[in-house]
Amino acid sequence: MAFYEHVVISRPDVSPQQVETLVEELTAIVTEKEGTVAKTEYWGLRNLAYPINKSRKGHYSLLNIDAPPAAIHEIERRLRINEDVIRFLTIKVEELSEEPSPVLSRKDRGDKGDRGDRGGDRGERRPRRDREEF
Repeated sequence: MAFYEHVVISRPDVSPQQVETLVEELTAIVTEKEGTVAKTEYWGLRNLAYPINKSRKGHYSLLNIDAPPAAIHEIERRLRINEDVIRFLTIKVEELSEEPSPVLSRKDRGDKGDRGDRGGDRGERRPRRDREEF
């Protein structure tokens, strides 16, 4: 069997519970075809890079799948029919990663991240240099 990373983007007006139900249906399809879903991640409601069908946001979900190609074809066939799905992408990978995806690890870090010590106080101003010093 092969390893796949599968990302599904659902419409923004569906609830997170409906997205979870969709992921459970996909997991059931994979197990029917003698495959396994190693990991699922819900990335939340995120902005799209460009509007798709007048939607600017979407619910993102990631599935790490170990299954035969027939299972992937069936998943993609059903996602094309589903009206709640905006886009999906399946990528074949060499191995499945057990650690959280970069999207979730960035979310855990916080919005601004660690900027470190920038030196100096905000009220303190640096002396102005004249052009002759360069």
